[in-house]
Amino acid sequence: MKHEQAHELAGKAVAVTVRHDRDGEATREVVFVVEDWWDRVYGDSWMNANGNPAAMLYGIRGGFAGLPVDDEVVYGHVAGAGQLVHVSELGEVRS
Repeated sequence: MKHEQAHELAGKAVAVTVRHDRDGEATREVVFVVEDWWDRVYGDSWMNANGNPAAMLYGIRGGFAGLPVDDEVVYGHVAGAGQLVHVSELGEVRS
């Protein structure tokens, strides 16, 4: 596991501008509640989470949006649904 400590925003709601394309034209802002680093939650990289819906959706979205291919990824929830977000997408704390 890469991250030894919990993410500094674990348990907090943050604004996230989700990119769906490389130009930044297809974006939307959502409130994302950070649970922790993905590798601490899952025990491995999102790239090795074969068959995991959140990891698959992140991989697809990340490819279209041009997100870095690394493990600086957190797991959390948007409207109760589990999602992965790259740390570069995290915005200001909402609560």
